[in-house]
Amino acid sequence: MDKTVNDASRRRFLQSSAAVAGALVIGFWLPEKGGRAFAQGTPKPVHPNAFLRIGKDGTVTVIVKHLEFGQGVTTSLPMLIAEELACDWTKVKAELAPAGPEFANLAFGMQGTGGSSSVSNSWEQFRTVGAQARTMLVSAAAAQWKVKPEACKADKGLVTGPGGRKATFGQLAEAAAKMPVPEKVALKAPKDWKLIGKATKRIDSQEKVDAKTVFGMDVKRPNLHVALVLHPPVFGARVAGINAEKVKGIAGVTHVVEISGGVAVVGKSFWAAKKGRDALEVQWDIPEALKVSSDKLTAQYKELAKQPGPSAKKAADPNAIKTAAKTVSAEYEFPFLAHAPMEPLNCTVEFRGAEAEIWAGSQFQMMDQGAAAKVFGLAPEKVKLHTMAAGGGFGRRANPVSDYIVEACEIAKEIKVPVKLIWTREDDIKGGFYRPAYVHRVDAGIDAQGKVVGWNHVIVGQSIIAGTPFEGFLVKDGIDHTSVEGVSDSPYELANLGVTLHTTKSAIPSLWWRSVGHTHTAFVMETMVDELAAAAGQDPVAFRKALLAKHPRHVAVLETAAAKAGWGKPLPKGRARGIAVHESFGSVCAQVAEVSIEGGAVKVHRVVAALDCGVVVNPLTVEAQVQSAIVYGLSAVLQSEITLKDGQVQQSNFHNYGVLRINETPKIEVHLVPSTLDKPTGVGEPGTPPVGPAVANAVAVLTGKRPRVLPLSKGKWA
Repeated sequence: MDKTVNDASRRRFLQSSAAVAGALVIGFWLPEKGGRAFAQGTPKPVHPNAFLRIGKDGTVTVIVKHLEFGQGVTTSLPMLIAEELACDWTKVKAELAPAGPEFANLAFGMQGTGGSSSVSNSWEQFRTVGAQARTMLVSAAAAQWKVKPEACKADKGLVTGPGGRKATFGQLAEAAAKMPVPEKVALKAPKDWKLIGKATKRIDSQEKVDAKTVFGMDVKRPNLHVALVLHPPVFGARVAGINAEKVKGIAGVTHVVEISGGVAVVGKSFWAAKKGRDALEVQWDIPEALKVSSDKLTAQYKELAKQPGPSAKKAADPNAIKTAAKTVSAEYEFPFLAHAPMEPLNCTVEFRGAEAEIWAGSQFQMMDQGAAAKVFGLAPEKVKLHTMAAGGGFGRRANPVSDYIVEACEIAKEIKVPVKLIWTREDDIKGGFYRPAYVHRVDAGIDAQGKVVGWNHVIVGQSIIAGTPFEGFLVKDGIDHTSVEGVSDSPYELANLGVTLHTTKSAIPSLWWRSVGHTHTAFVMETMVDELAAAAGQDPVAFRKALLAKHPRHVAVLETAAAKAGWGKPLPKGRARGIAVHESFGSVCAQVAEVSIEGGAVKVHRVVAALDCGVVVNPLTVEAQVQSAIVYGLSAVLQSEITLKDGQVQQSNFHNYGVLRINETPKIEVHLVPSTLDKPTGVGEPGTPPVGPAVANAVAVLTGKRPRVLPLSKGKWA
C-alpha cells in the first residue's frame, strides 16, 4: 500500500512565482519555528527557493541543500527525487544550494551538513518534492489532452495518455509550473522502487575525473588576491608587535593586515603571500598559563579520573561491584586529533560595501553567512554564500565560530579587493581545531556466572559544545552529551552502570571529529566488554549477544560480521581476530579485524564490516562511506595524535601527523544487513567507532596485553 504524506502543518510546498527558462520549479516554504533547535523570533515567510528544476530539454536539476565533500549526496539525494518524479535518470544533474533558510537541515533546524543526517532528514522531504512535481506534470498533460489525470502515467521522463498520446517532461514543464502544488501526495511503496536501493554510480564522477568540478580552492575571480595568516604559536596568545620591514621588498606582496586571529599577509599569488608571511616578524603576548604540555594535561586528567564527577547516568547501586567474583579496572588515554582533510581550508570573498559574496566549502552555510554578515555589518541576506564542493572535512568545516570564514571577511573588508584566504595544511594541523583529549577510568565486575554486576565509569575531557549555539540542547545539568554518548546510552544490559563526567577547560580549540564522542567511548566500551568476556571465560561474540538480547539489530550485525569474517575458524600463525559492535547516528555497525604484529608494530590485514543503516538508498555510496570511515578510524587508532609542548603543537603535516597510506590499508569488506526500519539512518560516521576496539581486541589475543593508550604506535607489541 502506498504511503500518504500530508504534513502541511510542518511545511507547505508552494509553486514558485517564476518559471526559470520555462521550467517547472518546485520550492517550499518553511516557517521559522516548529521545534527546530535554532528557531527564534516571530515566524515570517521564507522566499520559496527551488529544489527541483525541469528544463525544456528534459534536464532535471536537483538543488542539494547539503555540502558535497566526498560522501555522495549529489547522487543519493537526487535519487530520492528521481524515484518519485519518474524521470530519466540519465538527464539528472545536481547543484549545491547556496546559504538560505529554505535549505535548513530538518534534523537540526539550520542549514548544515553533519551528524550523518543528509539522507535521513531528506528522506521524506525530497521524495515528496518528486511526487508533487510528477503530479503537476501529469495534471498538465491531462489538461492539454482533456482527459482525467488518472488516465495518464509518468515514466522515464515521459507522460503517456489515452490514444497513444505522449509528451516529455520538458514539453510539459512550462504548463506544469502553472498548476497548483498538491499538499497531499502518495509516495511509492518499496516494492515499486526502481532506483532506491539499486547500486547507482555517482553522477559527478566524470566531472571529477575530467577535473571540471570546482572546489573552493579552484575559485577564480577578477583581480583575486591570496592571503595567508600568521597565527599565534600558542592558542590564546595575542599580537604584541609587528615588524613588516622585511616584507616590503618581496615582489607581489600587497598588504599586511592585523586581524582577530593573527596577522594576514596578502599577495597577488599564493607564493608571494607565503614568502611575505615567512619574512614577517611578530611579537606575541603569551601568558604562562597558556603554555600547556600534553604530558602534564594527561597527568591532570588521570588525577581527576580517580574520583567520580557530575553524574551522567546513575547506577541503581554504585557499590554493587563490591559483590563481584572478578573485577577489571582499566584506564584509557586518548590524544587530541586533527581533522586533516585533503583540501586545505579556504574561502574566497568579494566585499562591495553594501553587499558581499563568498565562495567556500562550508558545512554550516547559514552559520558562516551570519558570521560573515556580522564582520561586514550587513544583514545576512546581503551576504551571498556559494557552497563549493570540498575535498573532505570530517567536521572541520562545521565550525560554530566560523574561524576561517571570519578571517577571510576581515581581510576583505580591510583591503577592499577580492581575496582568497588559504590555510596551509601546516596552518590547520598546528593551529586549527581538534578532537579533544580524553581519559577514561572503568571499574567493572562480573559474578561467578559471568554476568555483569557493576560498572563504574569516569570520563575526563573538554566539552566541544560549551559556548556554541548547540549548548542549550546538548548540555544538560553540566553534562555534555557528546562526551558521554556511547556509554551513558549503551544498549548493553549492564547492571548498575554508573557514568560520571569531569568537563575540563582549556584554550586549545575543540571540535567534533568524525563520529564525535563515539570516537573514544566505543573504544572503551568494546575493549572492556571484550576483557570481561575473557575474565568470564566466554567467547566474545557469545558474551556480547547475551548482553544485547533485547536489541535484535545489534545481534544481527554482530552475527553477520562474525560469520563473514570466519569467526572461530583457524588463521595463519601469528594472526588473530578481534570484534566490536557499536551504534551511532541511528545505525549499528559490527567489525572484525584480522591483525598481526610485525617488527613490534600492529599490522591490520583485513576488516569485515556489517552495517544496519535502515533503508539503503545507494549501496555503492554506503559501501564507500564505510570503507572511508574504517580507513579514517584506523589512522587514529594506529598513528594519529596531536601533542603539545609549552603550548605549541608539535605536529605540522603528514610526515609527523600519521595517517594510513595506501600500502598500509587492509582488505575491507562491507556487508549490508537487511533492516527492520522503514527509513535510512546515518552512514558517514558509524563505520569509524568499531574499528579501533576491533583491532585492539585482536592485539590482546596476540600479545596478552590490553591496548589502552592511543595511538597504538606509542607502544611496542610482541
